[in-house]
Amino acid sequence: MPPTGRETSYTAHHLQVLEGLEAVRKRPGMYIGSTDGRGLMHCLWEIIDNSVDEALGGHCDRIEVLLHADGSVEVRDNGRGVPVDTEPRTGLTGVEVVYTKLHAGGKFGGGSYTASGGLHGVGASVVNALSARLDVEVDRGGVTHAMSFRRGEPGTFTDPATGPDPEGVFTAYEDTPTLRTIGKVPRARTGTRVRYWADRQIFVKDAQFDDEALRARARQTSFLVPGLTILIRDERRLPGTLGVDGPHEEVFHHEGGISEFAEFLATDAPVTDVWRIQGNAQFVETVPVLDGRGHMTATDVTRDCGVDIALRWGTGFDTVVASFVNIIATPKGGTHIMGFDQALLKVFRRQLEVNARKLKVGNDKVDKDDILAGLTAVVTVRLAEPQFEGQTKEVLGTPAVRAIVARIVEQELTDRFERPERGKKQQADLLLEKVVSEMKSRISARLHKETQRAKNALESSTLPAKLADCRSNDTHRTELFIVEGDSALGTAKLARSSEFQALLPIRGKILNVQKASVADTLKNAECAAILQVIGAGSGRTFDLDSARYGKVIIMTDADVDGAHIRTLLITLFFRYMRPLVEAGRLYAAVPPLHRIEVVNPGSKPNELIYTYSEGQMRQAVATLTKRGRTIKQPMQRYKGLGEMDADQLAETTMDPTRRTLRRVTVEDAANAGLTFEMLMGNEVAPRRDFIVAGSARLDRERIDA
Repeated sequence: MPPTGRETSYTAHHLQVLEGLEAVRKRPGMYIGSTDGRGLMHCLWEIIDNSVDEALGGHCDRIEVLLHADGSVEVRDNGRGVPVDTEPRTGLTGVEVVYTKLHAGGKFGGGSYTASGGLHGVGASVVNALSARLDVEVDRGGVTHAMSFRRGEPGTFTDPATGPDPEGVFTAYEDTPTLRTIGKVPRARTGTRVRYWADRQIFVKDAQFDDEALRARARQTSFLVPGLTILIRDERRLPGTLGVDGPHEEVFHHEGGISEFAEFLATDAPVTDVWRIQGNAQFVETVPVLDGRGHMTATDVTRDCGVDIALRWGTGFDTVVASFVNIIATPKGGTHIMGFDQALLKVFRRQLEVNARKLKVGNDKVDKDDILAGLTAVVTVRLAEPQFEGQTKEVLGTPAVRAIVARIVEQELTDRFERPERGKKQQADLLLEKVVSEMKSRISARLHKETQRAKNALESSTLPAKLADCRSNDTHRTELFIVEGDSALGTAKLARSSEFQALLPIRGKILNVQKASVADTLKNAECAAILQVIGAGSGRTFDLDSARYGKVIIMTDADVDGAHIRTLLITLFFRYMRPLVEAGRLYAAVPPLHRIEVVNPGSKPNELIYTYSEGQMRQAVATLTKRGRTIKQPMQRYKGLGEMDADQLAETTMDPTRRTLRRVTVEDAANAGLTFEMLMGNEVAPRRDFIVAGSARLDRERIDA
């Protein structure tokens, strides 16, 4: 029998139907992905993209985004303004329809937007539903119209003298709401201003607008819409932002379009100029269309698809392909990128066949990775009502776009090789030589990798003699310590657990691989030893599953030289073994700086306290002195790992149950790459500017001299 006192029936009255914006507030993650900072930014993108769509249509040339000190955000544009007349089906004004009705807007084939980022009609209404307050003002027809909402419900606020406040007294409309008229403007002036306060009942308390991501998106948009001016103003004075000392304002405006964008994204020296590929084509798509009787009917619609691509090859090996559909970023690609890759491979294979004798290609086949090495490309397509996978619009799914992009790229790129412009023939030849060089390097590396894998796993003759290996082969447990110097190695051998901890000593500072070529890196004894011991290859051939150790721990002295060596080692891993870093398997040991010996009375052993910074040491000494404890003088300050005995090193740095490790992570590979290039690359000027700018924050007492 079922337990008593418990509801066991399941009937229709148990079902709950969420109407309108209730569904958004009940399941916000379905619409904005999450309720942390990412969801907060997604809401802001929705409002900004509405203004950008006006710019795409040629109706707007200035957008302003203001992060107010009270936590609200405001987006202003000089577009046509949200319609203020009455929508016939609902009897509501255009403003209320846009901000309160899901799947309503001017982007469903009504002719208002031929190519836009907003496609589902949920952007503005979702932001409204998730806002404690939203105010919209529209300049149109010589009048400024206004309407306010609280959590999606229209009404009016009674604000204090200090200004708009989401906590002000709110009065909902009892009858059909109407737009308020709050002023007059010149008839020629049009535009929309939206200000909203994110609802903290929905978003987590510490969610904040990311000013860095906002600037990056604004810069990107200004490249994609030439002539558009975007102003970002931060009035929040938050620590860690550019506006910490006062309102910070930045303006983005680029006339060069995606050609200038490609130059901005590229960090290496050019092999070719920026090549611009443009074209238009039509395709037929069967879509449901709302007829006059309100029925959806499958109808064949002819669509226009515009393709605009900027690409250039450089001397480096990294690939940057940024793709966009109606200026909306598609970081996971889609059919337009499939067509782009397909055409690249087809064109280069044909050109290498034609020039096989001159380039000494042989019978080898070029691969996509060979072509993409050193490529920086911005791929954009524009079409009405593209099909995306989900509201986040990260993948384009319109099937016909693949063939259109492939055809245009193939035709235009073939002309670059076979009918180059005056003086451009040398660039095409250099590019083909670079691709052939990449192909031969890949084939050579593959053969080397296959040879290495064929060897017996127990054979250790290829490993450096100085490696003190561990006995276990279980990569879930094994750890490789890269130790600075032979003196530390001797102590570490006694301190380690030889069952699962291996040691590899390095002498001095290794090669700066950010400046060195691949060949020079492999010739360097210390770099080659590290690559050899880890045993998973390097660069694009790196195979994380083949790594011999589950953790790689950099263990250097706690001084300036140790920090420099640690930076050089991290640079090596970042450039040649990046998957290991991305997987969270690279760590830095945290050895102590001081040892404080507290004297205990009688025969009781003295107590040892380790501290890891000058501040921590002073605090510990002050605390012990206040308690009346006696500290044995002089306190020991470790200048290197070799000064510790085995027990101390094991306790503080190597014993998994008591040590502290810092995991080296790459949360944003693009920004990390730019930082490494600035700090470790060939360009001296950016590094000098960085040092000069940061010199004022340097504490002289931290200089070890």
